[in-house]
Amino acid sequence: MPVRPLSRRNLLLATSALVPLLSRRAAAFGEKSRFIPAVARHGGRWDGRLSGLRRLAWELQRRTSVEVVPDARPFALNSPDLFEYPFLYFGGDGAFPPLTDAEVSNLRRYLTYGGFVFGDANDGSDGDGFDASFRREMARVLPQSPLKEAPSTHVVFKSFFLLDAAPGRLLHKPLPLVASVGKRAAVIYSQNDVAGAWSRSESGDYEFDVSPGGEPQRELAIRLGINLCMYALCLDYKDDAVHLPLILNKRR
Repeated sequence: MPVRPLSRRNLLLATSALVPLLSRRAAAFGEKSRFIPAVARHGGRWDGRLSGLRRLAWELQRRTSVEVVPDARPFALNSPDLFEYPFLYFGGDGAFPPLTDAEVSNLRRYLTYGGFVFGDANDGSDGDGFDASFRREMARVLPQSPLKEAPSTHVVFKSFFLLDAAPGRLLHKPLPLVASVGKRAAVIYSQNDVAGAWSRSESGDYEFDVSPGGEPQRELAIRLGINLCMYALCLDYKDDAVHLPLILNKRR
């Protein structure tokens, strides 16, 4: 019998018993098997890309077999409810104040138990603004795992679509940064405002122009988002070349 890949959702739910959990409403039980992006609520401008995350969830369901709730759920970083969500979007526009010790501790526990953070500089900053704040806080959360440039062979570039770069609304840095827990990328960080390329207004129009590559670059950013979601859900199982024919077939 083939061994099924371990999902981060199962891993998080199995280990979440180690942290205090709030009571949950029975009405929410049906959502447990669906993908819902969680959003980090910090002290800065954290909520500028919620429409983009809802759009990503919609694209994920349209292009894959993953069932989703097309929503974006904000959580304080010290919330035990984080452990029910394998994908946490941590974005912002501009600098934000330091996290509390409780937030740092809870986020470290979340990452250690299998959670995944996608950091996204909505302001496209480099050395200041959101970039400086995010690097500062990740150094506190994972002091033994500094952010490093991802190699072009990283499994996130082949977890569903085959990609060779990580563009967003911008293309300041072709490759993202990663911070690992063991062999797993627990944090992937982009300075390209990836969710800015996903964002749509209520009228259905894209909210931001994409530069320098226009609409083809936007499509690559959407594919990158799907790869990030699949990576968060499925760990590193597609690092094995045996999955390559399946990936090639699904991306057509």
